[in-house]
Amino acid sequence: MKIQLGDIETAYNVYGEGPPLVLIHGLAEDKESWSVIQQNLKNFRTYAYDLRGHGYSTLGSGEGTLEQLGRDLISFLEKISGPAKCVGYSLGGTLVLWAAAKRPELVSAAVVAGTSTVVGKQAVGFFRERISMIQEDFSVFATALWKDTALQIDNSAVDLEAVVANRLKAVGNGGGYLNAARAMLSLSENPITPLLPEIQCLVSVISGEKDIFCPRKAADIMLSKLSNGTYQEVANAGHLLSIDQPETYANAILSALQRKN
Repeated sequence: MKIQLGDIETAYNVYGEGPPLVLIHGLAEDKESWSVIQQNLKNFRTYAYDLRGHGYSTLGSGEGTLEQLGRDLISFLEKISGPAKCVGYSLGGTLVLWAAAKRPELVSAAVVAGTSTVVGKQAVGFFRERISMIQEDFSVFATALWKDTALQIDNSAVDLEAVVANRLKAVGNGGGYLNAARAMLSLSENPITPLLPEIQCLVSVISGEKDIFCPRKAADIMLSKLSNGTYQEVANAGHLLSIDQPETYANAILSALQRKN
């Protein structure tokens, strides 16, 4: 399905029946990265959409800001799903937290996985390097994405070639990745950590045990500021939780969604 939201045509899919649940993917992914999770959450009406410039969503006038991507999520909640619980992975988790702080009436509960609200020096270097690659030589970026993906996976049985192929398809010409990477880079100078005390809903934080991109420290920063946050760790999983341990990850999300207080 596609719908015009502001300056972009947004692609999304819907699965299951029940209360609304919106799923927001991470950098170099698309709505299809949620397919296994959606099948395990069939008692919800799940909505997964492609971020601007990813998958089949157009880029529009990308500002390279977290605020613009957050407004896209708010538009989706207003026009498609209605007020809903939201699950965000990595960049998607950051957007969920931003939306929960800015429009609390639209986000009834939040689950954030592999997420950070601030980026340090090492991450700044990473994003700047990837941005330069896309701008100067996309073939070099494709090679780097392969290496990045390998570092985000702990399970040696995973078909790395297939995972990278799906990620490259989601990235397309790189415009959406470039836009989102700039948004993440902005967290170095303007972290959203100060917004966390404003969030009124329940927030469940999920991390991969072996995630070197968003380690436990990132979760601890969030939990120290959230008034109603809990933590779950997925064993034997790196940053790409849905690839490493899809069933365990889905169960962790389901457990988080069943929280009452």
